[in-house]
Amino acid sequence: MGKFVIKTTKAGVKFDLKAGNGEIIASSETYKSLASCKNGIESVRKNSAKAEIEDLSVEGSPVVKHPKFQMYLDKAGEYRFRLRATNGQVIAVSEGYKKKASCVNGIESIKKNAPDAEVVTAE
Repeated sequence: MGKFVIKTTKAGVKFDLKAGNGEIIASSETYKSLASCKNGIESVRKNSAKAEIEDLSVEGSPVVKHPKFQMYLDKAGEYRFRLRATNGQVIAVSEGYKKKASCVNGIESIKKNAPDAEVVTAE
């Protein structure tokens, strides 16, 4: 089972969603407060379950309504995704993947893990 790991940084508070194997699936922006970070987690829980994939790595791919996962190629040629909430705000981003299928697996892992993931604080 996955878990949201909240950690404090010099700039504020952020979370990582980790899969059952401990790998980071997605990370958040840095929030100014713990309460805002927890709201971000709830937004990922709520939006990831019903979000569809918009594939920006394919020209002419259909536009998908929010909430959505946007999959794209970064400057290094790796696949990444960002989860956008109903209001269009980015609420989670991935690391780079060499293969498109791995990026899609990351998205599926969020859909599977986020709704029931426990919330813990990093030590």
